[in-house]
Amino acid sequence: MGLTGLYVEAHIRGDLDELWARTQDPSHHQRWDLRFSEIDYLPRAQGEPQRFRYATRVLPFLTVAGTGVSAGEKERPDGTRTSALRFASPHPLSLLAEGSGYWRYVPDADGVRFLTGYDYRPRWGRLGVVADRLLFRPLMGWATAWSFDRLRLWLERGITPERALRNWLAELAVRALALLAAGSGLVCGALMDAAGPLAPLVLFATPVLAVLAVLAALCTPPLPGTPAARRCLRTPPAPIRAPHLLTTLEQQS
Repeated sequence: MGLTGLYVEAHIRGDLDELWARTQDPSHHQRWDLRFSEIDYLPRAQGEPQRFRYATRVLPFLTVAGTGVSAGEKERPDGTRTSALRFASPHPLSLLAEGSGYWRYVPDADGVRFLTGYDYRPRWGRLGVVADRLLFRPLMGWATAWSFDRLRLWLERGITPERALRNWLAELAVRALALLAAGSGLVCGALMDAAGPLAPLVLFATPVLAVLAVLAALCTPPLPGTPAARRCLRTPPAPIRAPHLLTTLEQQS
């Protein structure tokens, strides 16, 4: 599996130690990462990599679980930090069969470049490959970027992950109402009496207003307190290599 399959990078103006804590502590991680509903560390022996269990609520009545192993390097000669993981789900309804990835923490003058590269193998044969390419992989990339921006808001602005989700849902509802209003306006304009004295004005103004409403709903940038995947870098600025830590983890697991 190549680890450049999915790449997301966010620049976070925050403290490196605080970022490490909110990404490495499962109780914090599950709050901001949309991809997981629950993350629990499992008991481990001294010197062994950390094993964990994760669960994702796909539907209100369906939860897909899996297990994994992770390791981290908190002190590196160049001042960066790295963590790596391998994961797998035996659940037959999980499109994701197994995968691996890493996080890198790269301090700079204005904060930390927090980036990830990961890839996975889908199940369900050829059908799974097609479903992954057309739907699941784009969705995973979006969810990762959206989650990284939610984490950024938590560290930079003190907006908790729960509040950030409410902000996003509220803004989504407003945009949906704008689209609904645009559609309703077109219908009402079409139903008006074409013989009325204001008919030419109505017939001209209604489509224009509808287009403006649609553009406002689709193109207006998200509010500063609303997480948005578009704020993250989705393509690596240069060719990347998986960290050596991941190779070591694969040998130990």
